[in-house]
Amino acid sequence: MILVALVIVAIVAKEALKGYGLAPGAGATMKAGTPAERARMPGAISGEALDMGAATSTPASALERARGVEEMMKRQAAEREARPDGTAQ
Repeated sequence: MILVALVIVAIVAKEALKGYGLAPGAGATMKAGTPAERARMPGAISGEALDMGAATSTPASALERARGVEEMMKRQAAEREARPDGTAQ
């Protein structure tokens, strides 16, 4: 009985992997279509959608966020130490 269940699970997993294109030798089948169809596909990037002037996350802003989190953690630790019973509220 357990062996039959294992075989069923293996077959379903194999089919799922094939469907996602993760099984070896089984690529996801996809029609090439016309250039217009490919442009409308999910995940397609057009020239209009790409804004080069948009602000992106820079390392400096990431560092500032990390410093802010560090300061918040230090402040919370100091507040915990200041409590007489040492527990969090």
